[in-house]
Amino acid sequence: MRIDAHQHYWQLSRGDYGWPTPEVPLLYRDFMPDDLTESLLRHGITKTIVVQAAATVEETEFLLSLCETHDSIAGVVGWLDLEQDNFAETFELLRKYPHFIGLRLMLQSIDADEYLQRPHVIHHLKWLETMGFPVDLLIHAAQFPAVLKLLKLVPNLHAVIDHIGKPQISQQESSPWQEWVTEVAQYSQMYCKLSGMVTEANMATWVESDFNFYIKHVIHAFGLNRVIFGSDWPVCLLAASYDQTVSILLNNLSEALTERELDDVFGNNAIRFYQLETSHFIETGV
Repeated sequence: MRIDAHQHYWQLSRGDYGWPTPEVPLLYRDFMPDDLTESLLRHGITKTIVVQAAATVEETEFLLSLCETHDSIAGVVGWLDLEQDNFAETFELLRKYPHFIGLRLMLQSIDADEYLQRPHVIHHLKWLETMGFPVDLLIHAAQFPAVLKLLKLVPNLHAVIDHIGKPQISQQESSPWQEWVTEVAQYSQMYCKLSGMVTEANMATWVESDFNFYIKHVIHAFGLNRVIFGSDWPVCLLAASYDQTVSILLNNLSEALTERELDDVFGNNAIRFYQLETSHFIETGV
């Protein structure tokens, strides 16, 4: 099964999106499952994982409602406020939805070092750690040290770094991103998404070779069984088509990869990370 493990749907009339804004006209419209169908079919992708784009429980519930009518959605990575006293109660309510498969921490626009040391945040992440519940970490490259501090406190957190940690590909940044990726990869329960790279490159003039170092280093650090393909559609459209996001990854992977290894990058690793083997959508054959 081929899976796009990182994409978004949004409906602007819902009113809880701080982004996109009218200043980004390409993305300032609704993006819904029917808009993605043709791209998925072209690449033999049968399922996607939809990731939250608004920091509200209501948006998570909206995404979960889409699962009832769109078989292409394997699951939803939602949002919850880790500092709320009723976090566990709200979490358990969402767990009643079979497609609720993960939580995302939106750290890229805040002081991650300070936030990830807050008592309530640590308490609830340790609680998620005991369950092995999947957590997405949205960071930019300078926030890797905050993640490494977190992992010392919650060393078995089952988490994935979104968008390879957003290095400045436009500047061909290598160090210290390279060293930080290597350190995070030492935690065997950590994964990394090969996603969101094209919008970190020069969006008007990128070429596929711009991404070679980053893709190869992430695979070297994490191994082929802990890296996950994601398109980051529709955000990727700022710089590339859906087809191009797939081509960037395929053309920068080693030609020596076996079909099984390709299947791992484009599906099996996502199934394993998000624990989809026992999820409702596979059990029922949806």
